[in-house]
Amino acid sequence: MRELFAAVRAQGRVNLGEVEAREVLSAYGFRVPEARLAESAEQAVEMAESIGYPVVMKISSPDILHKSDIGAVRVGLADPAQVADTFDLIMLRSQRYAPTATLRGVLVQEMVRGGKEVILGVSRDPQFGPLIMFGFGGIYVEVLKDVAFRVAPIDRRHAQEMVHEIRAAALLGGVRGERPADTEAIVEALLRISQLAVEFPEIVEMDVNPLAALEPGRGVVAIDSRITIAEQS
Repeated sequence: MRELFAAVRAQGRVNLGEVEAREVLSAYGFRVPEARLAESAEQAVEMAESIGYPVVMKISSPDILHKSDIGAVRVGLADPAQVADTFDLIMLRSQRYAPTATLRGVLVQEMVRGGKEVILGVSRDPQFGPLIMFGFGGIYVEVLKDVAFRVAPIDRRHAQEMVHEIRAAALLGGVRGERPADTEAIVEALLRISQLAVEFPEIVEMDVNPLAALEPGRGVVAIDSRITIAEQS
């Protein structure tokens, strides 16, 4: 992992690209959706057909952190024509938004269906060290601001408390006929991200958003992630 971080710094960066962030999460036992990087519309179509429709497409760039804000994320693409058109559209929008950004291509990703979207986060406080954060994810985290924090390292009891502490915790149990989320898998994910934050103090900020919490027994899937490291280790 430190070799990866050193390589990022050697390129004058502190923000990991999504492919790099996926590598970090995979090393800590997180399941990530199948994904491949396309450098052309033709490649994107080939990859989508290999992965299976529908797919998600999003820009791959270490310089564009909020991809959805510029329309550089599209979901539910169901045929080759949509995939080819979306590749061109995402590249165009990204070039207009950030003309100096490094654009590596477009990530074609398996579309994970169902589950509740939650967020896991890490921020490094100068006094307390790494803080672990949990709440509802996706668009809801900024709207609801319903999150729980603990200082790392956390144990299983702390992680369970975080899951049940947020105001919207009842939604994880399923309401109005909805299926509940796999809260035990969320707890495991919190323990893994705590371990990561403790073992790699060069991580100054991180979030996994959304983390799709599927039905009990089906686990969680890290859909998207962002990692920022210190300039010097």
